[in-house]
Amino acid sequence: MSNLPLAGLKVLEIGHYIAAPFCTRILADLGAEVIKLEPPGGDPFRGWGAAKDGNSVWFSIHGRNKLSIELDLKKDRDVVLKLAARADVLVENLRAGQLERLKIGPNELHAVNPRLVIARISGYGQDGPYRDKPAFGAIGEAVGGLRHLTGHPGGTTDLPPPRCGISISDDLAGLYAAIGLLSAVWQRDGMGTGVGRVVDVNLVDSVFSLMEGMLPEYALDGRVRQPAGAALPTASPTNTYPCADGRWLCIAGNSDLIFSRLMTAIGRPEMAGDPLYATNGLRCDNRAGLDTAIAAWTRTLDAKEAEAILEAADVPCSRLFDIADCASDPHFRARQSVQDIEDPLIGKTMHPGPAIRMDGERPEDVVRWTGPALGAHTDHVLHTLLGLPRAPA
Repeated sequence: MSNLPLAGLKVLEIGHYIAAPFCTRILADLGAEVIKLEPPGGDPFRGWGAAKDGNSVWFSIHGRNKLSIELDLKKDRDVVLKLAARADVLVENLRAGQLERLKIGPNELHAVNPRLVIARISGYGQDGPYRDKPAFGAIGEAVGGLRHLTGHPGGTTDLPPPRCGISISDDLAGLYAAIGLLSAVWQRDGMGTGVGRVVDVNLVDSVFSLMEGMLPEYALDGRVRQPAGAALPTASPTNTYPCADGRWLCIAGNSDLIFSRLMTAIGRPEMAGDPLYATNGLRCDNRAGLDTAIAAWTRTLDAKEAEAILEAADVPCSRLFDIADCASDPHFRARQSVQDIEDPLIGKTMHPGPAIRMDGERPEDVVRWTGPALGAHTDHVLHTLLGLPRAPA
């Protein structure tokens, strides 16, 4: 651990479900000591997803490289403050204001540790008229503007816009919290202020930050970007096309040179020289004809066959990977992005490798231990790290 960039950083997690634990998993993978405070019965996330012998396989990843202690925040407030006193960072994602109601808010925490950086993740933020409204990841997508965009073009279906398939707003908020708290740690230590700060991150703003140029476009003339399905409104041909085996192929023919290579590869070189498609703007205006021609070609081939032909022509493309594709893909395997792991609770499993790679570190060494049993480290944390006396036998 000594060479990992966050070795020595002490993190206290008061997190449940996804956002805060995702943030601290990033920090733990980078070498931080993360103590996860779990309520009696454990983080509710331990009951999500598939399980083996009563142990969530999701939690194998969710809790990896963390120390778990079981603690009642209402009854064990003094222990929380003692842990905060030795920590560099505290990350929480309770409802806004809940720490204050438990009398372990920023005022109490900074009273015992003025250097503590506190990252707070909530649905709508720590202030504002929506502060006290409940929110989960789906609500962050809805209010932040993403769910409006994930549908199909108007008039093509009566189905509601689908979610993107993962809890994207929780993950984004976790990432922003990690960035924010590390920035505050740098200001405290690197710039020498010596003072901890409170980082306020929420699901809605995290999603809203990804809305590209839509806000200034609306300010310009009131335009509102509408769902485009699988197409990219600002570039053509860029879409996802059906193949003979029922799979889908994503093709990105964005530039003039790539477009020409694409049309040649599918046997339609005359379209590359057609004035209707001479520029990207014209191709966007006339995308229907292009998409029809490309789809007519992809429908005659299996996805892997079409992919191989276009890759040979140096056209960016890929079939849509499912998790089975990812698990066996040679690139994922070569980079240790997929790792075979032995988990004491669930046996043989797989973990994703680190998204952040550091020179001199082997990706396969990042998973130091898998998500532990509830309270597995309570004795170590309370009696070894804090030095609290053990109860008489």
